[in-house]
Amino acid sequence: MSINESSMPAVQVALVTGASRGIGKAIALRLGKMPGVTVVGTATSEKGQEIITHYLNEANIKGCGIVLDVTSSRSVEEAIANLTERVGSPSILVNNAGITHDNLFLRMNIEEWSKVLDANLTGTYRLLHACIRPMMRQRYGRVVNISSVVGSMGNAGQANYAASKAGMIGLTKSLAKEVGSRGVTVNVVAPGFIDTDMTRTFTEAQRAKLLEQIPIPRMGQPEEVAHAVAFLVSKEAAYITGETMHVNGGMYMC
Repeated sequence: MSINESSMPAVQVALVTGASRGIGKAIALRLGKMPGVTVVGTATSEKGQEIITHYLNEANIKGCGIVLDVTSSRSVEEAIANLTERVGSPSILVNNAGITHDNLFLRMNIEEWSKVLDANLTGTYRLLHACIRPMMRQRYGRVVNISSVVGSMGNAGQANYAASKAGMIGLTKSLAKEVGSRGVTVNVVAPGFIDTDMTRTFTEAQRAKLLEQIPIPRMGQPEEVAHAVAFLVSKEAAYITGETMHVNGGMYMC
């Protein structure tokens, strides 16, 4: 038996940021089906918190929603402290929360740049900083950072978003080297274009042009991203760390 498997807690707390809808919701629901897992999803508002708690209860999943702002160190620290006191420290962390603020680079101001980097990249840092030490102490942990296909291939009008998602990949690889000996794995799932509220705003022409670039000519489903996350936090993935799993229908092949 490996160190990771022997150290795996019988009861685990999975923290999923940005879980009120879309990919985050699908991940929370999927992890909630795993034996012994309590799911805690985060939202930036009390309404979002209530939405998470409701859908978890409706699916008979043990867990709840909490309010957490990834752009605030104080919010992250207080939320993790309260969570640890109530149900225990997370042994599974999924950094999914993120924002976009698209603009052509020459028109992009520093505020548009900084907001996206702060939420997506520095927000990931804040959660990792709050959660990784307890994982190392118990010699077990699973971290999955949700990046994006544009973090690998770029996208016009999304220099800030692409930079933040590429940064998450570099952060993941570096941290994986630091904490692997303590039984903690750190990986990335990079979705392509997924059928969510954001992509449903595309026009038919935009959708048709996009699908021409995807060998599997359809949008991905949030559940397909969630299955990739579930694999990476499972005991079957105990020897995988520092990797990026692309879920994009072949749009980008590394």
